[in-house]
Amino acid sequence: MHSIWKQNVQLTKHPTLKGDLTVDVAIIGGGLAGTLIAYFLQKQGIQAIILEADTVASGQTSGTTAKVTSQHGLIYHQLIKDFGKNKATQYAQANQQAITSYREIIKEHAIECEFEDYPAHIYSTLDSKSLKEEALAAQTVGLPATFVTDTQLPFPVEGAVKLDRQAQFHPLKFIEAISKNLTIYEHTKVNNVEGQRIFTDRGTVTAKDIVFACHYPFMNKPGYYFLRMHQERSYVIALKNACKLDGTYLGIDPNGLSFRNSGDLLLLGGGNHRTGENSKGGQYNFLRGKAKEFWPQSQEVTHWSAQDCMPLDGVPYIGQFSHSTPHWYVATGFGKWGMTSSMVSAHIISDAILGKVNDYAEVFSPLRISIAESAKASLDETTHAVKSLSRQLFTKPNTEIEALPVGHGGVVEYEGDKVGVYKSPSGETFIVSTRCPHLGCQLEWNPDELSWDCPCHGSRFDYTGKLINNPAQEDLPSNK
Repeated sequence: MHSIWKQNVQLTKHPTLKGDLTVDVAIIGGGLAGTLIAYFLQKQGIQAIILEADTVASGQTSGTTAKVTSQHGLIYHQLIKDFGKNKATQYAQANQQAITSYREIIKEHAIECEFEDYPAHIYSTLDSKSLKEEALAAQTVGLPATFVTDTQLPFPVEGAVKLDRQAQFHPLKFIEAISKNLTIYEHTKVNNVEGQRIFTDRGTVTAKDIVFACHYPFMNKPGYYFLRMHQERSYVIALKNACKLDGTYLGIDPNGLSFRNSGDLLLLGGGNHRTGENSKGGQYNFLRGKAKEFWPQSQEVTHWSAQDCMPLDGVPYIGQFSHSTPHWYVATGFGKWGMTSSMVSAHIISDAILGKVNDYAEVFSPLRISIAESAKASLDETTHAVKSLSRQLFTKPNTEIEALPVGHGGVVEYEGDKVGVYKSPSGETFIVSTRCPHLGCQLEWNPDELSWDCPCHGSRFDYTGKLINNPAQEDLPSNK
């Protein structure tokens, strides 16, 4: 199913690249971050192009719940502890500036994108202590945060942190408006980058500066981003006949829920899990059960899912790609907060390319030395990858293809080999390799989305083996 954003917007189509090209700046990725970076550079007279493997906003931008907020869960108390007050303040101010920039751009171009000012809330049904600490930390870095106990949620809470003057909008209506005059090449897949040359399936682009705004950098080195973050999935159902809330809400408890209105619909989100760890499924049904519990009269209009890159220390990687590539830039690791992080990326990266000092760049720098607290997280990521590689290399499936029920998928033994199989409701069988082409981890079946997902680095493939999400760059080999 498609998100509500894709159901009521027809985005402008753009041409493919036709042959070789030389430009000032080439941006890989036509989502919100890449589009905003190009928009900012064009306003300063810089010749920038966007190279998009599919179509504009076809990736994670179309799956967002589009909360435009500086409130990113329980973050400011931890940022002050790990980075110090000054850098935590940079983080807060950069995101507040992002909200202001949305307002200014929308006003300047009279963009009709359902932009609405709303307070944002994080809440808990179990614990008020951490929320009180977070409210104090947010106030310390200059945010208009308060601890409250009354909400419009359909259940009692121990408390919530309310942050005023935040917002929400329709992301595709916004991106359609700002991308009209940009130079964008769709269906132009980047295969490799060497120095200042970008090799695509449509020609070679030579650029003074190159920006990786493709959600997850597909270049393993330099940068080694596959060791510095993992990917998580989350799920959303859109409901009519639910309720009207006084703002956006996010639960911080295990299995916490997300709420926001969009017109006469309520978007109910949750079911978070690491990509590749949903073998039992049931995430949409979990949300449907909550919907019927809270609003028995509600009806589901559509449902969809999203994928997010989770950085080790909780802060996005925005800026110079690596020490050895001064003219490469990256915008990744946005966690669940791609709307403000995209705008922060546009400010920081466009300023860097223009040679301007950005007051907030330091805390987001990809060149930062990992803090001590991230060492365990880095070890956890490595251990996770080793386990998945070992499963691919040394474990045998305990199921044969004949035993797999119709309408199900799984790792089975077929003609002496380990393969991934999906049997459609009509009985058609689809057989693919279980080895992720990125770094060789074993793929796992996701029954909620009929996809093969990599638990190591988050690459995803549909049941026919077609690539859905990077960092993998190619489809799965098929045995059919």
